[in-house]
Amino acid sequence: MIMRRVGPFHLRLAAWSLCLAVSATAAELDLILRHGRVVDGTGSPAFFADVGIANGRIVAVGVITNSAARELDARGQIVAPGFIDLHTHADNVARHPKAENFVRMGVTTIVVGNCGGSELNVGKLFRELEDTKVSVNVATLIGHNTVRESAMGGSFDRPPNEAELKRMRELTDRAMRDGAWGLSTGLIYLPGTFSETEEIIELAKVVAEHRGVYATHMRNEGAGIFAALAETMRIGREAGLPVHVSHLKLSGERAWGQADKVLTFLEEARREGLDVTWDQYAYTASSTTLGQLIPDSAREGGAAAFAARLADPEQKAKIVAAIKARLRDRGREDFGYAVIASYRHDSRLNGKTMVEAAKLLRGADTLDDQVETILEIQKNGSGSGVFHGMNEEDLQIFLRHPFTAVACDSGIRQLGVGVPHPRGYGNNARVLQRYVRELGVLRLEDAVRKMTSLPANAFRFPERGLLKPGHWADVAVFDPATVRENTSYNDPHHFATGFKFVLVNGEVVVENDAHTGARPGHALRH
Repeated sequence: MIMRRVGPFHLRLAAWSLCLAVSATAAELDLILRHGRVVDGTGSPAFFADVGIANGRIVAVGVITNSAARELDARGQIVAPGFIDLHTHADNVARHPKAENFVRMGVTTIVVGNCGGSELNVGKLFRELEDTKVSVNVATLIGHNTVRESAMGGSFDRPPNEAELKRMRELTDRAMRDGAWGLSTGLIYLPGTFSETEEIIELAKVVAEHRGVYATHMRNEGAGIFAALAETMRIGREAGLPVHVSHLKLSGERAWGQADKVLTFLEEARREGLDVTWDQYAYTASSTTLGQLIPDSAREGGAAAFAARLADPEQKAKIVAAIKARLRDRGREDFGYAVIASYRHDSRLNGKTMVEAAKLLRGADTLDDQVETILEIQKNGSGSGVFHGMNEEDLQIFLRHPFTAVACDSGIRQLGVGVPHPRGYGNNARVLQRYVRELGVLRLEDAVRKMTSLPANAFRFPERGLLKPGHWADVAVFDPATVRENTSYNDPHHFATGFKFVLVNGEVVVENDAHTGARPGHALRH
Protein backbone atom coordinates (compact mmCIF):
# COMPACT_ATOMS: atom_id res chain seq x y z
CA MET A 1 0.00 0.00 0.00
CA ILE A 2 1.27 3.45 -0.89
CA MET A 3 0.90 5.94 1.95
CA ARG A 4 0.61 9.69 1.26
CA ARG A 5 1.20 12.34 3.88
CA VAL A 6 -1.68 14.77 4.23
CA GLY A 7 -1.93 18.04 6.12
CA PRO A 8 -4.57 19.07 8.67
CA PHE A 9 -6.59 20.90 6.04
CA HIS A 10 -6.81 17.82 3.80
CA LEU A 11 -7.71 15.67 6.79
CA ARG A 12 -10.51 18.10 7.66
CA LEU A 13 -11.88 18.08 4.12
CA ALA A 14 -11.58 14.31 3.86
CA ALA A 15 -13.40 13.87 7.15
CA TRP A 16 -16.19 16.15 6.02
CA SER A 17 -16.53 14.37 2.69
CA LEU A 18 -16.51 10.93 4.30
CA CYS A 19 -19.09 11.55 7.03
CA LEU A 20 -21.23 13.73 4.81
CA ALA A 21 -21.38 11.32 1.92
CA VAL A 22 -23.40 9.07 4.21
CA SER A 23 -25.72 11.92 5.18
CA ALA A 24 -26.20 12.97 1.59
CA THR A 25 -27.15 9.52 0.40
CA ALA A 26 -29.34 8.80 3.40
CA ALA A 27 -31.72 11.67 2.69
CA GLU A 28 -32.97 13.39 -0.41
CA LEU A 29 -31.36 16.76 -0.98
CA ASP A 30 -33.45 19.82 -1.69
CA LEU A 31 -30.67 21.79 -3.36
CA ILE A 32 -27.04 21.39 -4.41
CA LEU A 33 -24.62 24.21 -5.15
CA ARG A 34 -22.24 22.71 -7.70
CA HIS A 35 -18.62 23.45 -8.66
CA GLY A 36 -18.08 26.50 -6.46
CA ARG A 37 -14.97 27.51 -4.53
CA VAL A 38 -15.90 27.23 -0.88
CA VAL A 39 -14.71 29.84 1.63
CA ASP A 40 -16.15 28.25 4.72
CA GLY A 41 -15.94 31.16 7.18
CA THR A 42 -13.13 29.79 9.34
CA GLY A 43 -10.41 31.75 7.55
CA SER A 44 -8.97 28.54 6.10
CA PRO A 45 -7.92 28.48 2.42
CA ALA A 46 -10.67 28.15 -0.18
CA PHE A 47 -11.34 24.74 -1.72
CA PHE A 48 -13.53 23.39 -4.49
CA ALA A 49 -16.61 21.49 -3.32
CA ASP A 50 -20.31 20.99 -3.76
CA VAL A 51 -22.69 22.04 -1.00
CA GLY A 52 -25.80 19.96 -0.32
CA ILE A 53 -28.84 21.36 1.47
CA ALA A 54 -31.92 19.67 2.96
CA ASN A 55 -34.66 21.01 5.21
CA GLY A 56 -32.99 24.42 5.41
CA ARG A 57 -29.65 23.06 6.63
CA ILE A 58 -26.31 22.17 5.15
CA VAL A 59 -25.89 18.39 5.08
CA ALA A 60 -22.90 17.87 2.81
CA VAL A 61 -19.75 19.74 1.74
CA GLY A 62 -17.54 17.85 -0.67
CA VAL A 63 -18.03 15.73 -3.78
CA ILE A 64 -21.74 14.99 -3.95
CA THR A 65 -22.61 12.22 -6.41
CA ASN A 66 -26.35 12.08 -5.95
CA SER A 67 -28.85 14.62 -7.29
CA ALA A 68 -31.28 17.10 -5.76
CA ALA A 69 -34.62 18.66 -6.53
CA ARG A 70 -32.74 21.79 -7.63
CA GLU A 71 -29.13 22.25 -8.61
CA LEU A 72 -27.39 25.62 -8.99
CA ASP A 73 -24.17 26.13 -10.90
CA ALA A 74 -21.65 28.08 -8.80
CA ARG A 75 -18.77 27.65 -11.26
CA GLY A 76 -16.40 30.63 -11.04
CA GLN A 77 -18.09 31.79 -7.83
CA ILE A 78 -17.15 31.94 -4.18
CA VAL A 79 -19.55 29.99 -1.97
CA ALA A 80 -19.46 31.50 1.52
CA PRO A 81 -21.65 31.57 4.60
CA GLY A 82 -24.28 34.30 4.52
CA PHE A 83 -22.98 37.50 6.08
CA ILE A 84 -23.98 38.40 9.64
CA ASP A 85 -24.36 42.10 10.45
CA LEU A 86 -24.15 42.73 14.19
CA HIS A 87 -24.94 46.43 14.01
CA THR A 88 -27.95 47.59 12.03
CA HIS A 89 -30.78 50.02 12.58
CA ALA A 90 -33.26 47.96 10.57
CA ASP A 91 -35.73 47.88 13.47
CA ASN A 92 -38.55 48.51 10.97
CA VAL A 93 -37.75 45.36 9.00
CA ALA A 94 -41.29 44.01 9.52
CA ARG A 95 -42.54 47.03 7.53
CA HIS A 96 -39.93 46.42 4.82
CA PRO A 97 -39.72 42.61 4.93
CA LYS A 98 -37.63 42.12 1.78
CA ALA A 99 -34.70 43.93 3.45
CA GLU A 100 -33.40 44.28 -0.08
CA ASN A 101 -30.40 46.50 0.58
CA PHE A 102 -29.09 43.87 3.02
CA VAL A 103 -29.68 40.61 1.16
CA ARG A 104 -28.39 42.07 -2.11
CA MET A 105 -24.99 42.56 -0.50
CA GLY A 106 -24.98 39.04 0.92
CA VAL A 107 -26.32 39.72 4.42
CA THR A 108 -28.55 36.94 5.73
CA THR A 109 -28.70 37.76 9.46
CA ILE A 110 -29.09 41.19 11.08
CA VAL A 111 -29.04 42.45 14.65
CA VAL A 112 -31.39 45.31 15.53
CA GLY A 113 -31.89 47.23 18.79
CA ASN A 114 -28.49 48.91 18.63
CA CYS A 115 -27.17 52.21 20.04
CA GLY A 116 -29.57 52.03 22.98
CA GLY A 117 -32.76 52.08 20.93
CA SER A 118 -34.97 49.02 20.51
CA GLU A 119 -38.49 47.66 20.68
CA LEU A 120 -39.33 47.57 24.39
CA ASN A 121 -41.52 44.47 24.05
CA VAL A 122 -39.11 41.98 22.50
CA GLY A 123 -41.66 39.17 22.49
CA LYS A 124 -44.03 41.35 20.46
CA LEU A 125 -41.23 42.14 17.98
CA PHE A 126 -40.49 38.49 17.35
CA ARG A 127 -44.16 37.60 16.95
CA GLU A 128 -44.54 40.41 14.43
CA LEU A 129 -41.55 39.15 12.46
CA GLU A 130 -42.94 35.62 12.39
CA ASP A 131 -46.40 36.80 11.35
CA THR A 132 -45.06 39.09 8.62
CA LYS A 133 -42.27 36.81 7.40
CA VAL A 134 -39.08 38.58 6.36
CA SER A 135 -36.19 37.78 4.03
CA VAL A 136 -33.44 37.85 6.66
CA ASN A 137 -32.86 36.30 10.06
CA VAL A 138 -33.38 38.90 12.79
CA ALA A 139 -31.93 39.08 16.31
CA THR A 140 -32.34 41.99 18.70
CA LEU A 141 -30.73 43.65 21.69
CA ILE A 142 -32.68 45.51 24.35
CA GLY A 143 -31.88 49.22 24.23
CA HIS A 144 -30.80 51.02 27.39
CA ASN A 145 -32.25 54.33 26.15
CA THR A 146 -35.59 52.65 25.50
CA VAL A 147 -35.65 51.11 28.97
CA ARG A 148 -34.53 54.35 30.62
CA GLU A 149 -37.18 56.41 28.86
CA SER A 150 -39.92 53.95 29.80
CA ALA A 151 -38.92 53.87 33.46
CA MET A 152 -38.04 57.51 34.17
CA GLY A 153 -41.08 59.37 32.89
CA GLY A 154 -39.42 62.12 30.84
CA SER A 155 -37.01 63.51 33.45
CA PHE A 156 -33.59 62.26 32.42
CA ASP A 157 -30.79 64.62 33.52
CA ARG A 158 -30.30 62.71 36.77
CA PRO A 159 -29.71 59.19 38.08
CA PRO A 160 -32.79 56.97 38.41
CA ASN A 161 -34.28 56.63 41.87
CA GLU A 162 -34.55 53.22 43.52
CA ALA A 163 -37.99 52.47 42.10
CA GLU A 164 -37.00 53.55 38.60
CA LEU A 165 -33.85 51.44 38.63
CA LYS A 166 -35.88 48.47 39.82
CA ARG A 167 -38.26 49.00 36.91
CA MET A 168 -35.33 49.22 34.47
CA ARG A 169 -34.00 45.91 35.77
CA GLU A 170 -37.43 44.32 35.35
CA LEU A 171 -37.80 45.57 31.78
CA THR A 172 -34.32 44.32 30.90
CA ASP A 173 -34.99 40.94 32.49
CA ARG A 174 -38.26 40.58 30.57
CA ALA A 175 -36.55 41.42 27.28
CA MET A 176 -33.85 38.84 27.90
CA ARG A 177 -36.45 36.19 28.80
CA ASP A 178 -38.29 37.03 25.58
CA GLY A 179 -35.17 36.40 23.51
CA ALA A 180 -32.97 39.51 23.41
CA TRP A 181 -29.27 38.74 22.97
CA GLY A 182 -28.00 41.47 25.23
CA LEU A 183 -28.06 45.13 26.21
CA SER A 184 -27.12 47.98 23.90
CA THR A 185 -26.20 51.52 24.88
CA GLY A 186 -25.99 54.72 22.87
CA LEU A 187 -24.15 56.98 25.27
CA ILE A 188 -24.13 60.03 23.01
CA TYR A 189 -27.92 59.90 22.65
CA LEU A 190 -30.76 61.05 24.87
CA PRO A 191 -31.54 59.91 27.47
CA GLY A 192 -28.56 57.57 27.87
CA THR A 193 -26.07 60.41 27.70
CA PHE A 194 -27.15 61.42 31.23
CA SER A 195 -26.65 57.94 32.69
CA GLU A 196 -23.80 57.12 35.04
CA THR A 197 -21.63 54.05 34.68
CA GLU A 198 -23.09 52.41 37.78
CA GLU A 199 -26.58 52.46 36.27
CA ILE A 200 -25.38 50.60 33.18
CA ILE A 201 -23.50 48.07 35.30
CA GLU A 202 -26.69 47.25 37.20
CA LEU A 203 -28.57 46.50 33.97
CA ALA A 204 -25.61 44.63 32.50
CA LYS A 205 -25.65 42.34 35.55
CA VAL A 206 -29.22 41.37 34.65
CA VAL A 207 -28.05 40.57 31.12
CA ALA A 208 -25.13 38.53 32.49
CA GLU A 209 -27.59 36.31 34.37
CA HIS A 210 -29.00 35.35 30.97
CA ARG A 211 -25.53 34.92 29.38
CA GLY A 212 -26.06 37.92 27.14
CA VAL A 213 -23.65 40.47 25.68
CA TYR A 214 -23.14 44.19 26.28
CA ALA A 215 -22.87 46.16 22.99
CA THR A 216 -22.09 49.84 23.14
CA HIS A 217 -21.95 53.01 21.12
CA MET A 218 -19.49 54.56 23.54
CA ARG A 219 -19.58 58.05 25.02
CA ASN A 220 -16.74 59.25 22.84
CA GLU A 221 -15.19 58.06 19.57
CA GLY A 222 -12.83 61.01 19.15
CA ALA A 223 -10.21 62.61 21.38
CA GLY A 224 -11.85 61.13 24.48
CA ILE A 225 -11.97 57.56 23.20
CA PHE A 226 -9.65 56.06 25.82
CA ALA A 227 -11.80 57.22 28.73
CA ALA A 228 -14.82 55.79 26.88
CA LEU A 229 -13.03 52.49 26.33
CA ALA A 230 -12.07 52.35 30.01
CA GLU A 231 -15.73 52.81 30.99
CA THR A 232 -16.76 50.06 28.58
CA MET A 233 -14.23 47.60 29.98
CA ARG A 234 -15.25 48.46 33.54
CA ILE A 235 -18.87 47.62 32.73
CA GLY A 236 -17.83 44.27 31.28
CA ARG A 237 -15.61 43.37 34.23
CA GLU A 238 -17.96 44.42 37.02
CA ALA A 239 -21.07 42.96 35.40
CA GLY A 240 -19.25 39.80 34.28
CA LEU A 241 -20.31 39.59 30.65
CA PRO A 242 -18.82 39.84 27.14
CA VAL A 243 -18.39 43.33 25.69
CA HIS A 244 -18.80 44.40 22.08
CA VAL A 245 -17.69 47.85 20.86
CA SER A 246 -19.94 49.08 18.07
CA HIS A 247 -18.54 50.76 14.93
CA LEU A 248 -14.99 51.27 16.20
CA LYS A 249 -13.55 54.50 14.80
CA LEU A 250 -11.44 57.60 15.45
CA SER A 251 -13.62 60.59 14.68
CA GLY A 252 -12.23 64.10 14.20
CA GLU A 253 -8.77 65.08 13.04
CA ARG A 254 -7.43 65.52 16.57
CA ALA A 255 -8.03 61.82 17.20
CA TRP A 256 -6.48 60.51 13.98
CA GLY A 257 -3.35 58.36 13.98
CA GLN A 258 -4.13 56.42 17.17
CA ALA A 259 -5.59 53.25 15.70
CA ASP A 260 -2.69 51.09 16.85
CA LYS A 261 -2.98 52.52 20.35
CA VAL A 262 -6.72 51.77 20.45
CA LEU A 263 -6.13 48.19 19.33
CA THR A 264 -3.38 47.78 21.93
CA PHE A 265 -5.88 48.90 24.60
CA LEU A 266 -8.42 46.33 23.40
CA GLU A 267 -5.84 43.56 23.16
CA GLU A 268 -4.66 44.27 26.69
CA ALA A 269 -8.24 43.94 27.95
CA ARG A 270 -8.45 40.55 26.23
CA ARG A 271 -5.15 39.42 27.76
CA GLU A 272 -6.55 40.34 31.17
CA GLY A 273 -9.45 37.96 30.55
CA LEU A 274 -12.23 40.23 29.32
CA ASP A 275 -14.18 38.85 26.38
CA VAL A 276 -14.21 41.94 24.14
CA THR A 277 -14.93 42.17 20.40
CA TRP A 278 -15.73 45.02 18.04
CA ASP A 279 -17.06 45.87 14.59
CA GLN A 280 -16.44 48.49 11.91
CA TYR A 281 -17.95 49.79 8.68
CA ALA A 282 -15.82 50.34 5.59
CA TYR A 283 -16.28 54.10 5.11
CA THR A 284 -14.63 57.23 6.50
CA ALA A 285 -17.91 59.04 7.16
CA SER A 286 -20.40 58.33 9.94
CA SER A 287 -24.13 58.93 10.00
CA THR A 288 -26.49 59.87 12.80
CA THR A 289 -29.06 62.49 13.70
CA LEU A 290 -28.33 66.15 12.99
CA GLY A 291 -29.31 66.83 16.59
CA GLN A 292 -25.89 65.54 17.63
CA LEU A 293 -24.44 68.88 16.52
CA ILE A 294 -26.31 70.46 19.47
CA PRO A 295 -25.44 69.88 23.15
CA ASP A 296 -27.47 67.21 24.92
CA SER A 297 -28.55 69.61 27.67
CA ALA A 298 -30.13 71.91 25.08
CA ARG A 299 -32.28 69.09 23.69
CA GLU A 300 -33.25 67.47 26.99
CA GLY A 301 -36.98 67.57 27.61
CA GLY A 302 -38.11 67.45 23.99
CA ALA A 303 -39.07 69.91 21.27
CA ALA A 304 -41.03 72.34 23.44
CA ALA A 305 -38.22 72.66 25.97
CA PHE A 306 -35.71 73.20 23.17
CA ALA A 307 -37.83 75.95 21.61
CA ALA A 308 -38.20 77.63 24.99
CA ARG A 309 -34.44 77.70 25.49
CA LEU A 310 -33.93 79.28 22.07
CA ALA A 311 -36.51 81.95 22.93
CA ASP A 312 -34.39 82.97 25.91
CA PRO A 313 -31.47 85.11 24.56
CA GLU A 314 -29.16 84.15 27.39
CA GLN A 315 -29.76 80.42 27.04
CA LYS A 316 -29.53 80.60 23.26
CA ALA A 317 -26.18 82.38 23.48
CA LYS A 318 -24.85 79.56 25.66
CA ILE A 319 -26.11 76.94 23.18
CA VAL A 320 -24.50 78.74 20.24
CA ALA A 321 -21.21 79.07 22.13
CA ALA A 322 -21.26 75.36 22.99
CA ILE A 323 -21.87 74.39 19.33
CA LYS A 324 -18.93 76.51 18.22
CA ALA A 325 -16.70 75.16 21.00
CA ARG A 326 -17.48 71.58 19.96
CA LEU A 327 -16.59 72.46 16.38
CA ARG A 328 -13.23 73.88 17.47
CA ASP A 329 -12.58 70.76 19.55
CA ARG A 330 -12.86 68.74 16.35
CA GLY A 331 -10.22 70.97 14.77
CA ARG A 332 -12.66 72.43 12.21
CA GLU A 333 -13.59 75.93 11.14
CA ASP A 334 -17.03 75.27 9.69
CA PHE A 335 -19.69 72.56 9.21
CA GLY A 336 -18.71 71.64 5.67
CA TYR A 337 -18.04 68.09 6.90
CA ALA A 338 -21.74 67.66 7.84
CA VAL A 339 -24.10 66.67 5.01
CA ILE A 340 -27.88 66.60 5.39
CA ALA A 341 -29.05 63.10 4.46
CA SER A 342 -32.76 63.45 5.18
CA TYR A 343 -34.76 66.50 6.33
CA ARG A 344 -38.49 66.01 5.92
CA HIS A 345 -39.37 69.62 6.61
CA ASP A 346 -37.48 70.85 3.53
CA SER A 347 -36.22 68.15 1.17
CA ARG A 348 -34.33 70.77 -0.88
CA LEU A 349 -31.58 70.48 1.70
CA ASN A 350 -31.05 66.74 1.25
CA GLY A 351 -27.52 66.14 0.01
CA LYS A 352 -26.34 69.65 0.93
CA THR A 353 -23.54 70.39 3.35
CA MET A 354 -24.50 72.57 6.28
CA VAL A 355 -22.55 75.39 4.62
CA GLU A 356 -24.58 75.00 1.43
CA ALA A 357 -27.82 74.73 3.39
CA ALA A 358 -27.10 77.99 5.23
CA LYS A 359 -26.46 79.75 1.94
CA LEU A 360 -29.72 78.41 0.51
CA LEU A 361 -31.88 79.24 3.55
CA ARG A 362 -30.27 82.43 4.80
CA GLY A 363 -28.43 83.87 1.82
CA ALA A 364 -25.09 83.67 3.66
CA ASP A 365 -22.82 80.88 4.83
CA THR A 366 -20.91 82.42 7.73
CA LEU A 367 -20.40 80.25 10.80
CA ASP A 368 -23.18 82.11 12.58
CA ASP A 369 -25.51 81.38 9.66
CA GLN A 370 -24.54 77.71 9.76
CA VAL A 371 -25.30 77.52 13.48
CA GLU A 372 -28.66 79.23 12.96
CA THR A 373 -29.43 76.68 10.24
CA ILE A 374 -28.60 73.81 12.60
CA LEU A 375 -30.91 75.26 15.25
CA GLU A 376 -33.69 75.83 12.73
CA ILE A 377 -33.47 72.24 11.49
CA GLN A 378 -33.72 70.97 15.06
CA LYS A 379 -36.76 73.17 15.74
CA ASN A 380 -38.45 71.66 12.70
CA GLY A 381 -38.04 68.04 13.77
CA SER A 382 -34.35 67.50 12.96
CA GLY A 383 -33.14 64.97 10.40
CA SER A 384 -30.25 62.65 9.66
CA GLY A 385 -26.78 63.54 8.47
CA VAL A 386 -23.59 62.10 7.02
CA PHE A 387 -20.45 63.33 8.78
CA HIS A 388 -17.04 63.12 7.11
CA GLY A 389 -14.64 62.80 9.99
CA MET A 390 -12.44 59.70 9.78
CA ASN A 391 -9.06 58.81 8.32
CA GLU A 392 -8.50 56.10 5.71
CA GLU A 393 -5.24 54.93 7.27
CA ASP A 394 -6.92 54.40 10.66
CA LEU A 395 -9.77 52.57 8.94
CA GLN A 396 -7.37 50.13 7.28
CA ILE A 397 -5.45 49.50 10.50
CA PHE A 398 -8.68 48.60 12.30
CA LEU A 399 -9.84 46.47 9.36
CA ARG A 400 -6.64 44.39 9.27
CA HIS A 401 -6.99 43.33 12.90
CA PRO A 402 -8.19 39.71 13.14
CA PHE A 403 -10.89 40.53 15.71
CA THR A 404 -12.58 43.35 13.74
CA ALA A 405 -15.97 42.24 12.45
CA VAL A 406 -17.75 43.99 9.57
CA ALA A 407 -21.10 45.73 10.22
CA CYS A 408 -22.86 48.47 8.27
CA ASP A 409 -24.64 50.56 10.97
CA SER A 410 -27.53 51.15 8.55
CA GLY A 411 -31.26 50.81 8.45
CA ILE A 412 -33.56 49.57 5.68
CA ARG A 413 -33.05 51.70 2.58
CA GLN A 414 -35.89 52.84 0.35
CA LEU A 415 -34.84 53.64 -3.19
CA GLY A 416 -34.84 57.35 -3.87
CA VAL A 417 -35.63 58.48 -0.33
CA GLY A 418 -33.18 61.11 0.91
CA VAL A 419 -29.42 61.06 0.35
CA PRO A 420 -28.39 58.46 2.95
CA HIS A 421 -24.98 57.08 3.79
CA PRO A 422 -23.93 54.56 1.10
CA ARG A 423 -22.99 51.92 3.68
CA GLY A 424 -26.57 50.66 3.76
CA TYR A 425 -26.29 49.56 0.14
CA GLY A 426 -22.64 48.65 -0.21
CA ASN A 427 -20.76 47.90 3.01
CA ASN A 428 -20.04 44.18 2.54
CA ALA A 429 -19.52 44.52 -1.20
CA ARG A 430 -17.11 47.41 -0.59
CA VAL A 431 -14.97 45.24 1.68
CA LEU A 432 -14.77 42.56 -1.03
CA GLN A 433 -14.24 45.03 -3.86
CA ARG A 434 -11.99 47.72 -2.41
CA TYR A 435 -10.17 46.12 0.49
CA VAL A 436 -9.75 42.60 -0.94
CA ARG A 437 -9.64 42.91 -4.72
CA GLU A 438 -8.35 46.42 -5.34
CA LEU A 439 -6.09 47.25 -2.39
CA GLY A 440 -5.19 43.81 -1.02
CA VAL A 441 -5.69 44.95 2.57
CA LEU A 442 -7.34 41.60 3.39
CA ARG A 443 -7.20 38.07 2.06
CA LEU A 444 -10.56 36.95 0.74
CA GLU A 445 -10.79 34.20 3.36
CA ASP A 446 -10.12 36.69 6.16
CA ALA A 447 -12.70 39.14 4.84
CA VAL A 448 -15.35 36.41 4.74
CA ARG A 449 -14.48 35.33 8.29
CA LYS A 450 -15.00 38.93 9.48
CA MET A 451 -18.52 38.82 8.06
CA THR A 452 -19.49 35.31 9.17
CA SER A 453 -17.96 33.21 11.94
CA LEU A 454 -16.39 36.16 13.77
CA PRO A 455 -19.71 37.99 14.35
CA ALA A 456 -21.48 34.68 15.00
CA ASN A 457 -18.98 33.86 17.74
CA ALA A 458 -19.12 37.38 19.21
CA PHE A 459 -22.85 37.10 19.89
CA ARG A 460 -22.93 33.29 20.33
CA PHE A 461 -25.28 32.60 17.43
CA PRO A 462 -25.59 28.81 17.23
CA GLU A 463 -25.33 27.01 13.88
CA ARG A 464 -24.68 30.18 11.88
CA GLY A 465 -21.57 31.69 10.33
CA LEU A 466 -19.93 28.58 8.85
CA LEU A 467 -20.47 26.39 5.82
CA LYS A 468 -20.58 23.27 7.92
CA PRO A 469 -22.90 20.27 8.09
CA GLY A 470 -25.65 20.82 10.62
CA HIS A 471 -25.54 24.59 10.27
CA TRP A 472 -28.40 26.56 8.77
CA ALA A 473 -28.03 27.03 5.03
CA ASP A 474 -27.38 30.78 4.96
CA VAL A 475 -25.15 31.14 1.91
CA ALA A 476 -23.70 33.98 -0.19
CA VAL A 477 -22.51 33.05 -3.69
CA PHE A 478 -20.59 35.84 -5.40
CA ASP A 479 -18.06 36.52 -8.14
CA PRO A 480 -14.87 37.83 -6.49
CA ALA A 481 -13.81 39.47 -9.76
CA THR A 482 -16.98 41.52 -10.25
CA VAL A 483 -18.60 42.08 -6.85
CA ARG A 484 -19.16 45.81 -6.58
CA GLU A 485 -20.76 48.35 -4.22
CA ASN A 486 -22.10 50.75 -6.96
CA THR A 487 -23.26 53.28 -4.34
CA SER A 488 -21.57 56.58 -3.45
CA TYR A 489 -22.06 59.54 -1.10
CA ASN A 490 -23.51 61.73 -3.85
CA ASP A 491 -25.52 58.98 -5.54
CA PRO A 492 -26.30 56.34 -2.91
CA HIS A 493 -29.40 54.58 -4.22
CA HIS A 494 -27.84 51.61 -6.01
CA PHE A 495 -27.78 47.99 -4.88
CA ALA A 496 -24.58 45.97 -4.77
CA THR A 497 -23.94 43.58 -7.65
CA GLY A 498 -21.94 40.43 -8.22
CA PHE A 499 -24.11 38.13 -6.06
CA LYS A 500 -25.25 35.17 -8.11
CA PHE A 501 -27.20 33.60 -5.26
CA VAL A 502 -28.03 34.42 -1.66
CA LEU A 503 -29.76 31.74 0.39
CA VAL A 504 -31.48 32.18 3.75
CA ASN A 505 -32.30 28.97 5.62
CA GLY A 506 -31.93 27.03 2.38
CA GLU A 507 -34.20 29.22 0.22
CA VAL A 508 -32.91 31.38 -2.64
CA VAL A 509 -33.61 35.01 -1.78
CA VAL A 510 -31.32 36.60 -4.39
CA GLU A 511 -30.66 35.17 -7.83
CA ASN A 512 -28.47 36.96 -10.36
CA ASP A 513 -28.59 40.24 -8.42
CA ALA A 514 -32.38 40.25 -8.14
CA HIS A 515 -34.61 39.61 -5.14
CA THR A 516 -36.76 36.52 -5.66
CA GLY A 517 -39.47 37.67 -3.26
CA ALA A 518 -38.76 34.80 -0.84
CA ARG A 519 -39.10 35.60 2.87
CA PRO A 520 -37.69 32.61 4.77
CA GLY A 521 -35.95 34.51 7.59
CA HIS A 522 -36.14 33.34 11.19
CA ALA A 523 -36.77 35.35 14.33
CA LEU A 524 -33.63 34.50 16.30
CA ARG A 525 -34.36 34.25 20.01
CA HIS A 526 -31.49 34.07 22.48
